[in-house]
Amino acid sequence: MAIRDYIPFINKNSNVMERKEAPQVYLNSGSPYTRRKDDFKSYADEGYRQNAIVFRCVNEIANGAASIPLKVCQGDIELENHPLINLLTKPNPLQSGVEYFQSLYSYLLLSGNSFAIKSMIGTQPRELHLLRPDRIEIAPSSTTIPKGYNYKLNGKIVDYYEADPMTGESLLKHFKTWNPLDDYMGLSPLMAAAVDVDQHNMIAQHNISLLANGARPSGAIIFKPTDESGMQTMLTDSQRKQVSDDISSRFTGTRNAGRPVLLEGDFDWKEMGMSPKDMDFLQNKNMAARDIALCFGVPSQLVGIPDAQTYANVQEARLALYEETIIPLAKRIESDLNEWLTPHFGEDIYIKYDIDAIPAMVERRRRVYENVTSAVREGIISRNEARERLGYEPITGGDDVYVAANLFPLGSPTVAEAEDENYEDDGKDAYGETQGKAKIEIVKEAVS
Repeated sequence: MAIRDYIPFINKNSNVMERKEAPQVYLNSGSPYTRRKDDFKSYADEGYRQNAIVFRCVNEIANGAASIPLKVCQGDIELENHPLINLLTKPNPLQSGVEYFQSLYSYLLLSGNSFAIKSMIGTQPRELHLLRPDRIEIAPSSTTIPKGYNYKLNGKIVDYYEADPMTGESLLKHFKTWNPLDDYMGLSPLMAAAVDVDQHNMIAQHNISLLANGARPSGAIIFKPTDESGMQTMLTDSQRKQVSDDISSRFTGTRNAGRPVLLEGDFDWKEMGMSPKDMDFLQNKNMAARDIALCFGVPSQLVGIPDAQTYANVQEARLALYEETIIPLAKRIESDLNEWLTPHFGEDIYIKYDIDAIPAMVERRRRVYENVTSAVREGIISRNEARERLGYEPITGGDDVYVAANLFPLGSPTVAEAEDENYEDDGKDAYGETQGKAKIEIVKEAVS
């Protein structure tokens, strides 16, 4: 018998937790672990609401990405006062900017899809709203660009957002993850982790059932009645029910743990023991939890999984979370917003996540800065190459590579020499070649 057949049922009228046949874990229905149309509800319920690992993974990523500051820039200049800044800070009357983007990322992680709409006043958006993924129905076309999007409530279409057949532009923006089997809908990480989520939930529920029964192995009451002639007889239905109810009420539940069973007549008790190894589902539960965290790209150390392959410390694990998961996801949303939203405010206006403001990235940025600075001083790379690696725009005159001593451009007709009163020009360069009458100049100020 499978574990799912023994998921407990809580009787609200008593403190007894009865064993009943468990409902299926509806992360997937129909054929085992196949996609279904209303999967978002299942993902949000069995996945996010009822599973601690999924809950933690989604919140780690969504909260981390939403907390990265957004900058509004015009060319190379960061703007401090702009209508787009106000819109991102307060997208709508009910949500702040952090709340809005936290919801956007959470929808994306749970369903693989997130839908946003912009409310226009004139030529500029004045409000941004999010729509639940399970309420959006995509109207397909003969291409990968849909005809539009139906917004449905209670099974009825209440709004329709048309998409441009050439560009796909619409008042509605569909943020999605890549899905190899669907042209229109994204793929949720929970689809890949569905088996592990089911396993994790069932093990947790099975352990609850064991606790409800005193964490003791089940046993069997053996009845061997005989009649006056010595022939074996059977219990009637009413007798069987009475015995079952009596045993259940008197000897199951945490309050009755360890209570001895008093048997009379032709009754006998046979214990069906389980070894400690059979009762310990912790290892399997941790394995399922690690696989769930793996699908989301969250280091196991950050979700409290013991004996996991860990980084040197929590700081390194959090750094890996940002570098490998949060920042790439945030960059994808940044690109989509610059395509969908910022053109309303001017062609040279764009938004950019301030990666330097992430606390977890401070130490990494310091190490990168030191390495890049050293490479410039040693004449390995130019200043513009260094600025590119640090995320800055190039500057005029920054493409020259400089020698180490005093930062002179390679190939320059001037050579830096120590300022010495006894210095005499022998008319030869550093390789012993005659320079003619060219005077070697002493440059007192380094080229910046």
